[in-house]
Amino acid sequence: MPRFFNIASILLILLVAANGYAQPPKTRILFVLDASGSMYAKMGKDNRITVAKRMLSRMVDSLQYQEDLEIALRVYGHQSQKTEHNCKDTKLEVPFSPNNHSDIKERIKSIRPKGTTLIAYSLQEAAYDFPKTSGVRNIIILITDGIEECDGDPCAVSLALQKQGVILRPFVIGIGLSVEFKAQFDCVGRYFEAETEEDFSEVLNVVISQAINNTSTQVNLLDSYGKPTETDVNMTFTDAATDRVIYNYFHTLDYRGNPDTLYIDPSYKYNITVHTVPPVVKKDIELTAGKHNTIAIDAPQGKLKFEINGVTNYNKLQGLIIDKKTGAIINVQEFNYEQKYIVGDYKLELLTLPRITQESISIVQDKATTLQVQQPGKLNVITRGKYEIGIFRIHKGETELVKVLKLGLQKNVTVLQPGHYQLIYRATATKETLSTKTTNFTIKSGEMKHITLR
Repeated sequence: MPRFFNIASILLILLVAANGYAQPPKTRILFVLDASGSMYAKMGKDNRITVAKRMLSRMVDSLQYQEDLEIALRVYGHQSQKTEHNCKDTKLEVPFSPNNHSDIKERIKSIRPKGTTLIAYSLQEAAYDFPKTSGVRNIIILITDGIEECDGDPCAVSLALQKQGVILRPFVIGIGLSVEFKAQFDCVGRYFEAETEEDFSEVLNVVISQAINNTSTQVNLLDSYGKPTETDVNMTFTDAATDRVIYNYFHTLDYRGNPDTLYIDPSYKYNITVHTVPPVVKKDIELTAGKHNTIAIDAPQGKLKFEINGVTNYNKLQGLIIDKKTGAIINVQEFNYEQKYIVGDYKLELLTLPRITQESISIVQDKATTLQVQQPGKLNVITRGKYEIGIFRIHKGETELVKVLKLGLQKNVTVLQPGHYQLIYRATATKETLSTKTTNFTIKSGEMKHITLR
């Protein structure tokens, strides 16, 4: 596989597996160091391996007294010569344990680059290096100088582990990387560029900060006036790379009326779904580690209520709220129940008999829109035989089918909205179309209409 670099280049990938947390949990960081033969290439006055070892040793020193943190070291490409093309040349050199910093620094000193670059297989094996402990943030930092030289697919491995909740979306930092080289890692994670050893040191500090520092966040659900007053709605945070759900929270205003503070892992890029009606989605949200982040999402809401004037004989009457552009049903709402909706215009279809359609109704910020429907009446059809019957409404000069009845020797009561109707019927036993009869009738609110068929 070709390698893309003109000057020294270093790839740094951060991979994290974490559960949601309210307070900073214990953290484990696994350093994975590339010791393939190409790490001897020049980088400024030194070579890549010397710079990488120096920076890594300093970082291990700085982490020695960090509370609630354990570290470990895995190396690849250091046991077999380049000519052997050993695609399983990776080893956990120093496992996780308290106070192992000196062991890691000593092992770093002794590393001598030899072989090939096997990123995918090393990441796959690194996932097993962490003790099986719940409530711990497991982090991998990979330092390498090139792209995969074996048959492995780092993108596929990374994505598979992310979907399983083992690792997070990586961060990629390169020095002097060509566009072609960078493109190889677009599917793996975020890209940061460092042109000097000092840049690399700064980037490494940023990555470590994201791994161990607390990051706070507030979500401002904005009303129509741009104020963060909307609340009491569920929010789902998903990994933008894998769609895996990371957090589920019910939005809350604190005792001072401000959006409550959350503690969110900054290693992910998030998509946030606010479960208003209809839902509001904000994508590709990146947090700044170690700082307080504010996420603003437009979610202005008003209220809608359906009411019957007087007594209703409907059993659990409902209405459909429809997207005017797509025709999709947004919600099914029961009568005499107040529901919040995102501000805007909707189409309504009330499941009365016959159905009542309203092409446009406006939902306004902080206001309750109430739609009142006339109290229905009843039609009582009495038969002295078996009939084929259709109830039709006469509306705007048209005859519309409302309901088909198949009746024997019985009474049948149908709840209907006020209006003008026709009953079109034929005795089932009569096999002549011309025997069809029509009866006109009117339904009034709160009244029963009796029709006897002979």
